[in-house]
Amino acid sequence: MKKLFFALFLMVAGTLAASAQLPAVTLKTIDGKTVKTDTLHNDGKPIIIDFFATWCKPCNRELSAIAEVYEEWQEETGVKLVAISIDQAQNVHKVAPLVSENEWPFETILLDPNGELKRALGIQMIPYTLIVDGQGKIVYKHNGYTDGAEEELIEVVRELVKK
Repeated sequence: MKKLFFALFLMVAGTLAASAQLPAVTLKTIDGKTVKTDTLHNDGKPIIIDFFATWCKPCNRELSAIAEVYEEWQEETGVKLVAISIDQAQNVHKVAPLVSENEWPFETILLDPNGELKRALGIQMIPYTLIVDGQGKIVYKHNGYTDGAEEELIEVVRELVKK
């Protein structure tokens, strides 16, 4: 019954968000490279996009929990995680040390100091997590974090990979 409910949830959530694409916003990586968000891709596999801030304890717990299982998730599904800091310009210098200190293994860490992408997606609170399918459509949205919530993320990714 639980699996049936979850499958129904995925179909409804997917239908509601299926037409949404990532907006075209230009951000920088923590290394200073420019990235257009509408060009983020993972060779047809899902991408988890996680909005966080250095000062947000639930955000940091969520990213650390995902980091613990990230390598397994990648091996199983090929998923990639893109973490996007919404720290303001005067605090972006804190992002790289936080990533390093926590040993987060994510390939892409982006900076949104002016909140352009956050605003374009209508995000009000963090942590905020999206899952983008292999065709670039936003198929899942979630805000907040409680311990263990990362299991819901991987279940959504697993369903996408099965399709």
